[in-house]
Amino acid sequence: MASEKILELKKQQVAEVTDWFKGSIAGVVVDYKGISVEDDTKLRKELREANVRYVVLKNTILRRAAENAELGELNDVFKGTTAVAFSEDDYTAAARILGNYAKKVDSFSIKGGFMDGAVVDLATVEKLATLPTREVLLSMLCNVLNAPIAKLARAVQAVVDKGEEAAPAAEAPAEEAPAEEAPAEEAPAEEAKAEEAPAEETPAE
Repeated sequence: MASEKILELKKQQVAEVTDWFKGSIAGVVVDYKGISVEDDTKLRKELREANVRYVVLKNTILRRAAENAELGELNDVFKGTTAVAFSEDDYTAAARILGNYAKKVDSFSIKGGFMDGAVVDLATVEKLATLPTREVLLSMLCNVLNAPIAKLARAVQAVVDKGEEAAPAAEAPAEEAPAEEAPAEEAPAEEAKAEEAPAEETPAE
């Protein structure tokens, strides 16, 4: 009876870890041997703040979960003391943080990693560790995208400004039109001359 409960518990654990593998865009496998309790506490805190899940698990659980997630190539590194960092939204965080600790402690080392559902080699993990943070990368991307947009906006504004300057000059002649109506006012003078002409006398019979 006890063995059945233990087996069921392991199955649930494998299923949970499988979901972590599948739901992460990147992850790093490390040998945490030699790290002090104080450093381990600081490491976990830093990873947690970066939204990285860091767990120490039995290699048998990790192997089964990795196979379920089609990452069976990782099985070769699931030996000795093993911890895995899972990241759901940042490709570089786990590699960068764990890479820094590996430099400080000789016995603490990176064993492997995965990214976008595929196993990657140590060289790739090391490259990820050298990249800026997600926020810095997004900022750099925004600057690149905004540069052409800002240039276009300035060009459009220049066209608008030029159009506004030309508009008043085109409307000016329309204001002089009333001057052409002046000759019409002279018509009464001709009528006055007609009234002044003497009437012809009728010859006497």
